[in-house]
Amino acid sequence: MTLPSFTRRLALAAALALALGVASCGGGDDTKAGGPPEEVVFSILSAEGQASAGPLWQPLLDDMSKAIGLPVKPFFGSNYTVLVKAMEGEQTHVAWFSAKPAIEAIDRANAEVIARTVNKEGMDSYESTLIVRAGSGITLDQVLACGKRFDFGIGDAQSTSGTLAPMAFLFNPRGIAPSECFKTVRSANHQSNAFSVASGVLDVATSNTVNTVFLTKQNPQVAAQIEEIWKSPPIPESGIVLREDLDPALKEKIRSFFLTYGQGEGAEAERQRGVLADLEYSRFSAADDSYLNPVREMVADQQLGEARARGDAAAVAAAERELQRLRSLREVQP
Repeated sequence: MTLPSFTRRLALAAALALALGVASCGGGDDTKAGGPPEEVVFSILSAEGQASAGPLWQPLLDDMSKAIGLPVKPFFGSNYTVLVKAMEGEQTHVAWFSAKPAIEAIDRANAEVIARTVNKEGMDSYESTLIVRAGSGITLDQVLACGKRFDFGIGDAQSTSGTLAPMAFLFNPRGIAPSECFKTVRSANHQSNAFSVASGVLDVATSNTVNTVFLTKQNPQVAAQIEEIWKSPPIPESGIVLREDLDPALKEKIRSFFLTYGQGEGAEAERQRGVLADLEYSRFSAADDSYLNPVREMVADQQLGEARARGDAAAVAAAERELQRLRSLREVQP
């Protein structure tokens, strides 16, 4: 049976402890048995916690609860490592993940993609950025010159735009290891890094264009203190993933909810579009795991570089095979 509320709170706390290397206890007996759970737990990344993200997401979760006929409870985490491990530990059922943690959830947490997000401008991609304090005079050439001159903020290890994209597109092609390039390197989420750059604690940090939008909306004074000095090629937008072992009827209800939300005409559709607009989205579009292949290619490129640095011939060969496989898939796409 689904864990009662007190036990579930303990289980959620255990999932958070996983981020520090503590083993999580399992849960979700109903899901294991193939039946529907008594409630659906939805993972949401929130660097500033439930107080800031909760009001933005709660209307969507309330609408989802009405559509699927079950309570939908949020699970807020400050980084993707916590959230992926919570899904792996069967503490959560559905998640809003950026591309790299979505791949991790597919590989490790028995998850599948059902939809991808589309922003208010109709785009289903975004860019990783490098940010500095406005007026600092720091240029991209100066950053890439290294020399342990700057304090640098990189993203969560599972972050697509905070770590994977800048390594794949900016640092790896130039043979730059951040730990050897910068005076100090600190790993944190986008919001924390942005505040540190704005206040002068960090000289330069990774971020993304989505975070820029949220900062401009929620913390305009901080946003005004930041400027971008680099943008990556487009990265697939975030997606909605759920556990493959959920009850099939429930999975279809969840899929239908996202793919129809905010669509059509009338007052209710307009209200739903307002909920999406507060999240900086316009709709959810149908997707499967293949939309993540551009990011899988970045992961394979990263693994290839690491294997070459270690002198691991077997790992180099495996990474090269994976890169070739992914590139061949890209070449045959229309």
